[in-house]
Amino acid sequence: MGNRKRVAERRKTPPAVLGGVIAVVVGGAGLGAYALFGGGGEDDTRTSSAQQAKEARTGPLSAAEVTAAADRFLTAWQQGKVSEAAEATDDPEAATALLTGYTKDARVEDVTLTAGARTGDKVPFSVKGTVAYGDFTEPLAYDSALTVVRRDGDGEPQVAWAPSVVHPDLKAGDRLVTGEAGTPPVKALDRDGGELTTATYPSIGLILDGLREKYGKTAGGEAGIELRVVRGKESKKAEASDKTVLELSKGTPGTVRTTLDPALQAAAEEQVAKKAKSSVVVLRASTGEILAAANASRGFNTAFQGSLAPGSTMKVLTASMLIEKGLASIDEKHPCPKYFSYGGWKFQNLDKFDIKGGTFRDSFGASCNTAFISQAPELADDDLTKHAQQVFGLAKNDWQIGVSSFDGAVPVQKDAPMAASLIGQGGVRMNPLNMASVSATVKAGVFHQPYLVSPEVDNRELATASRTMSPETLSQLRELMSYTATSGTAATAMAGVSGDKGAKTGSAEVDGQKKPNGWFTAYRGDLAAAGVVQSAGHGGKTAGPIVASLLKLGG
Repeated sequence: MGNRKRVAERRKTPPAVLGGVIAVVVGGAGLGAYALFGGGGEDDTRTSSAQQAKEARTGPLSAAEVTAAADRFLTAWQQGKVSEAAEATDDPEAATALLTGYTKDARVEDVTLTAGARTGDKVPFSVKGTVAYGDFTEPLAYDSALTVVRRDGDGEPQVAWAPSVVHPDLKAGDRLVTGEAGTPPVKALDRDGGELTTATYPSIGLILDGLREKYGKTAGGEAGIELRVVRGKESKKAEASDKTVLELSKGTPGTVRTTLDPALQAAAEEQVAKKAKSSVVVLRASTGEILAAANASRGFNTAFQGSLAPGSTMKVLTASMLIEKGLASIDEKHPCPKYFSYGGWKFQNLDKFDIKGGTFRDSFGASCNTAFISQAPELADDDLTKHAQQVFGLAKNDWQIGVSSFDGAVPVQKDAPMAASLIGQGGVRMNPLNMASVSATVKAGVFHQPYLVSPEVDNRELATASRTMSPETLSQLRELMSYTATSGTAATAMAGVSGDKGAKTGSAEVDGQKKPNGWFTAYRGDLAAAGVVQSAGHGGKTAGPIVASLLKLGG
């Protein structure tokens, strides 16, 4: 509960202190010394040379320039001099609006800013203050950082303005607001009735925010008083939810039951904690229930909202399409040359391998790129798009899982990009939720839209696929995935997984990354799962162990 005691008198605070000390820099002979912090004026850091004053400053920022620019900004902000603080940035208009709102809308008082040790042009700092609303007050504390750049024109050091300077959760257009929360809190439960909290499941904070946004007004709770991040247009386009920063007065939460399995969720949290930039999702194949979802990163829900090239895991869809069209059959001869050119691009396999006289089973198990690219001349530009939508329920933007999600993208392309899409590159984009659904569709034989909250809670209509694979196609696809799990690229990761199983690995090249994103999708019994580890290498070695460990828990 918030502290109802009014703050009768606000203390006067001293200027910000960088690193907790007063620093003095000694200049060259005859120039004397100047104070960087505390009482030094703005002109103290400028050269005494009239000629140099006329010339724009260039080159890397010095330590003195960085610390002085940071001090000017932080001191003015702490003293409530909004105009002065804003002028110390490279975007005074935007800075003025957000810093004004910090006091007026967020109602933060008694701000104390303490800078840490500079690293290059960056200065971290801590923020302490009090949020006051009516009879309620609560202390506020968090860490932020700023970057110093040279101003266009004269090269003067200034703070590079970004909303995250004020609070690390703010993005362009977002605001901090304190008041009666528009949406009551929710108490999220797992499938067994246990409460879901970030203390037990550290990575589900964004999921909890999404549940509150979706069900807060209908779950029977009452709103409290909070300091919240209210998302702007750009954040809402990215489907980011409003976020509670501080509770001054707890509301009465409503209750929302999810499909998450406590044992699988705990195991998923443990697995992603071992691998940076990893995400994983586990589904019940026969229903589409989401049993676990976890991300190593807390800032973005890659598991549900990621938009990444899935690499060779896409070959599960492509293989079923080729079999359906009579362009491939599991035990028939199928080309896997070192290279295949199409649409002006020359495609190759990992380490330029080839398979002479091999079957489609061999090519799928070894993840031969050219075995799929070689069929591009026989395909229409929209064949893969239609197959993904009609059979696997992807890329129609109609999933309603209970929180925001990205349902995959398989755009119609032509020439080389169309060929690249056959192996999960080009314009194809997926996330672990989408690829877990792919394996679930193979195992169940029919698409079931994944969901985190039962549609019975709010009578929403789940998405469907317009058709299923033929029994012959489905049988061959399952056999291909089974072969890959026992004798192909997924065999090492799946070695300890018993029973009815299938898998596919993937590696997706990304511009600017030294290592590809590693993907893995698989099923065992009635569980289907998929994971990605970004910038980590081959999926069989990176995402594979994460997925396999979760499949071992059930089936």
